[in-house]
Amino acid sequence: MDQRSLLRALASAAALLVLTASACTESGGDGAGAGGRPGAAGLRDPYFPGLGNGGYDVQHYDLALDYDPKPNRLRGTATLTARATQDLSAFNLDLHALTVDGVTVNGAPAAVDRAGNEVGVRPREAIADGSTFETVVRYSGSPRTVKDPDGSEEGWLRTEDGALALGEPQGSMAWFPGNHHPSDKAAYDITITVPKGLTAVSNGELRSQRPVAGGSRTAFAWHSPEPMASYLATVGVGEYDVKTSRPAGGVPEFTAVDRTVSAQSEKVRARIPEVLEWAQENFGPYPFSSTGAIVERADDVNYALETQTRPVYPAGAFNEEFLVHELAHQWYGNSVSPKSWKDVWLNEAFATYAEWLYDEDFRGVPAQKRFEKEFEDDGNWAFPPAEPPTDDLLGAPVYGRGAMVLHKIRQAVGEEAFFALLKGWPQDHRHGNASTEDFTAYVEEKAGEDLTGLWDVWLYGDGRPAKP
Repeated sequence: MDQRSLLRALASAAALLVLTASACTESGGDGAGAGGRPGAAGLRDPYFPGLGNGGYDVQHYDLALDYDPKPNRLRGTATLTARATQDLSAFNLDLHALTVDGVTVNGAPAAVDRAGNEVGVRPREAIADGSTFETVVRYSGSPRTVKDPDGSEEGWLRTEDGALALGEPQGSMAWFPGNHHPSDKAAYDITITVPKGLTAVSNGELRSQRPVAGGSRTAFAWHSPEPMASYLATVGVGEYDVKTSRPAGGVPEFTAVDRTVSAQSEKVRARIPEVLEWAQENFGPYPFSSTGAIVERADDVNYALETQTRPVYPAGAFNEEFLVHELAHQWYGNSVSPKSWKDVWLNEAFATYAEWLYDEDFRGVPAQKRFEKEFEDDGNWAFPPAEPPTDDLLGAPVYGRGAMVLHKIRQAVGEEAFFALLKGWPQDHRHGNASTEDFTAYVEEKAGEDLTGLWDVWLYGDGRPAKP
């Protein structure tokens, strides 16, 4: 564990001790019974122990945000509708750096305790197991970036003309409080108010765009009805060239491109409906109600991300290869999300293999050729894809060797069974979560054979095997 993760884990433990002590005082000693007990501060994911919280499951986030780019000032009200999974005397929310101005639970003021990225909430009355409750958090401040163990940055990224929120794996806590682990997915409504002349883009469908504050500001209301892991939520604020389309019988598209790179991005933007149609032929029905993209200038963001329904691209990476990769993620990673961060190879292996399939169909490059190229890349053998180190969660083997695993499955089960798996896996786990163990069991069930040897060598094996 790196130093940052250790400090976060210690802060989470401290918050839990505070809440546990107060719960025991209330309920007469053991924290259980009529007073309930605190939900866990952190889900103890091996890679990010402090992320997520126990004791409840969020059903819906309603985020009302007001943002001023020049001073980088964010004011927000987050309304979380959740279901208790135990008798709760207290529970935690993840929030990075921003100040909590007040919290209510079911309309009554709640006590708040802060320890690092953990916000402990003690409602006036205990919450019964299985009941639905509403938490409203008012917060404000200057949102910050979050640095990962591998040195990458996410969270709230300031851009030349606004800001961009990116969350994988832990950045979403930089701009709203919540249960920030992919195992707790929810529907979202996000309204962002920004100065007149700027556009605010988010996931899902644009429900309204209206002037407020005497016309000096504009409020953009976005609706995401399908379940979404919080790391896939995004907000882009800036001067965008917006284009929409709705192909006959197709999925509505909303794409926002930074005006300085609009002209150079148009050719690829126009390909979105065609690539989406190809993806549906291979992966099954598109799992969401809208599609599109957010394209920023290269200096504003240096990586692409599969944010749900509306992937983010730097201008230099807005090409067919990345378009195929991020659209494939809508099935693999977004609709079927990892149970824990250890399972992230499932996201990237499928998205990478989608590139191989696209090359087969449109560039005359067999997937076997891509396999052979990746096999010779030493970087792909640094670790097994299903067991990434904590400081290299998204290293090369998660992508390249992960795709090699899929290719070996294709060879083992045959063409017909493999392409049925491509569609069946995301359909059977639609809008849910799945682990590596779920996947290997699914493949063996559908193939009707034991593939232990394949898993031992390609998925979990140390080092490069003899050349196949």
